[in-house]
Amino acid sequence: MEEKEIIAARVRELSRRAAENEYLTCTVFYSVSEQDEAAAAARGARYFAYGGYEDAERKVFFFLPSYLSPEDVTAQEEAEGEYVACVKITLVGAKFSELPGHRDYLGAIMSLGIGRERIGDILTDEKAAYVFALRPAAELITKELASVRHTVVKCEMIPPGQCDARPSFHEVQGSVASERVDAVLSMVYHLSRARAQELIERELVFADGRTVRSAAHELREGSRVSVRGFGKFIYDGVLKTTKKDRRMVSVRVFD
Repeated sequence: MEEKEIIAARVRELSRRAAENEYLTCTVFYSVSEQDEAAAAARGARYFAYGGYEDAERKVFFFLPSYLSPEDVTAQEEAEGEYVACVKITLVGAKFSELPGHRDYLGAIMSLGIGRERIGDILTDEKAAYVFALRPAAELITKELASVRHTVVKCEMIPPGQCDARPSFHEVQGSVASERVDAVLSMVYHLSRARAQELIERELVFADGRTVRSAAHELREGSRVSVRGFGKFIYDGVLKTTKKDRRMVSVRVFD
């Protein structure tokens, strides 16, 4: 069975349990492309996706009984982290030149035997990392993780609502012929239109959690775009239109 079929079958099973048995169910963490498959399978069900904070890329799908709303579950998760917890990993005595990166944290966590599907986003700053994970995985990380890339660490589990770290961005502005996704990709990543269209044809481009299947797809203000192998950005829309009918647009690219 292909991965997308496994995701679809799991989503349908969890949504059925939530509806028939009136209790909350949830998936593992899904990547942006997997969220597209999950959303298609969940059509008609009561669900929402949550990754621990507003701008999360990797998300868990929650399937809701009739007596719960997305707001109810989000408030509970941010206060308690019953399903999605956050682990604060503090570096102990690290020098600036020795700071581990995202891959270092991910590798150290997975070396504990934790699958990627149980780990959400990892946010880092100069002194700590914040790892969103399913609660059993978060408990294991807190108990077992002692070092990251030869640097001693201290771990504590905190409710997601107490994590104030957020991804950093830099702004990119440029001129495009239209708000078509291929035009904006070309501007952001300095690609030819043909190369941008190739990425779309290979289903490597996602907007708002869904696979972009046409180069003519127009982005709307606030759209979140992910391009596998390149990165992700938020499209902030048109700043002005020039006399030659070109659009000056602005995006925030994740660092």
